[in-house]
Amino acid sequence: MSIYILPIIVIYALASTLLLIYGINAYVLIYYSIKSWKDWKRSCKDLASYDVIPRVTIQLPIYNERNVAARVIHAAAKLQYPRDKLEIQVLDDSNDETREIIDKTAGELSRAGIDVNVLRRADRKGYKAGALAEGTKTAKGEYLAVFDADFVPEPDFLLKAMPPFLEDDKIAFVQARWGHINRDENILTMCQSLGIDGHFLVEQPARAHAGFFMNFNGTAGIWKKEAIEDVGGWSDRTLTEDLDLSYRVQLAGWKPYFMEDVVVPAEVPATMAGAKSQQFRWAKGSIQTAVLMLPKIWRRDYSLLTKMEAALHLTNYGVHPMMLTLAILAYPILQFNLVKMSPYFFAVIALPLIAATLGPSTMYTIATLRNQERKNVSLLWLPFLVIYGTGIAISNSIAVFEAVVGKASSFIRTPKKGSRIQSGYKLNRSKLWLFEISLGLYSFGSISASIMGENYGVLPFLMIFAFGFVTVGIRTFMGIARDA
Repeated sequence: MSIYILPIIVIYALASTLLLIYGINAYVLIYYSIKSWKDWKRSCKDLASYDVIPRVTIQLPIYNERNVAARVIHAAAKLQYPRDKLEIQVLDDSNDETREIIDKTAGELSRAGIDVNVLRRADRKGYKAGALAEGTKTAKGEYLAVFDADFVPEPDFLLKAMPPFLEDDKIAFVQARWGHINRDENILTMCQSLGIDGHFLVEQPARAHAGFFMNFNGTAGIWKKEAIEDVGGWSDRTLTEDLDLSYRVQLAGWKPYFMEDVVVPAEVPATMAGAKSQQFRWAKGSIQTAVLMLPKIWRRDYSLLTKMEAALHLTNYGVHPMMLTLAILAYPILQFNLVKMSPYFFAVIALPLIAATLGPSTMYTIATLRNQERKNVSLLWLPFLVIYGTGIAISNSIAVFEAVVGKASSFIRTPKKGSRIQSGYKLNRSKLWLFEISLGLYSFGSISASIMGENYGVLPFLMIFAFGFVTVGIRTFMGIARDA
């Protein structure tokens, strides 16, 4: 074996092993989620049966969302709750016509007797975290329900989501499940919906039931104001202020609560650029939170399994650099081994990939079967989700790298289009699509090397790399060209 190929094989084997660990963890979460479905039952009484009904503030952080701002404010106004105990805060950082839409909507509701307050800051310091922190200072409510601009809560949301707080005063936040307004709009929205369902129908129930650290998802949930203040409030030190705050309150002894049976519909990005921008923010923020939180968690007296789950949870986006590594190194390894692979060599290269791929795929399959809204139908889109999840590996790897080296970046919100054909907002026109298409074509070279060496066992994974990168790159370019 050449001295030059040995380091490549070692790095490849290491990346495969790490992917295998994350793949196995998917089965662990599936196990605990199934236990949660069997054991869970609603133990809370109806809200009206409690002697004291606490005051609630609805917080709506909005920045340049002219297409959906009025919709979410009206949805908040329709929430069923004693009117003397309900306040709506519109935390508006907008600098476009969204301001006029908000003022008009809030004015109409105020004249109808709804307690609506519009808060505006001199600047966007801290972005969403800064807006929430500012609103919390003046909020009248003991509890704060947060909804992003594209969410549309059902009128009975508070009636269902408030009782857990009244049963246990150590609950810091209640998280509801996300639904999807535009699930069927295109292949991309279907894929994202399937991925989000995996999180809310497997991962969140598993973590909540097993007592692992779980996260508030930034919206469609309620916070106890006291818990937020107990740990120093919202912080903009990461791009995922919700994940950061979730871990801080749990480290301080507060408890999370997940409600699978309460669903809040929302809009997923309908363009590749929008989806990648959102994923970039989540990836970078997760790793930023991992850097801050994991040392504290590992110093505490938690079980080894709890610590490992926290590490895998916060570093989950680390799978993308590993995938990128495999895509790049596949070609030189296959070139080196132009004769048919020995069983041992095949095991080193292919079997970890199989296990790593089947873990998340099984999780999404179970989530789909669990989802009564679209039972069985969205399984048809699972291969497309795998392709999409692979194709964004370059973008998310950059996010992970920036987080590790401490590079700061601004909070870029993903604009929603509501009922319009297009959002009317433009995202950063990155040239990353060039690298994505190039890596896709490079992966087709790996396919050729695999066929020449008669190593057909790795062909499915090489094809996922090739089609994933090319598809994401082309879809990104087409979106930029359309908006130009």
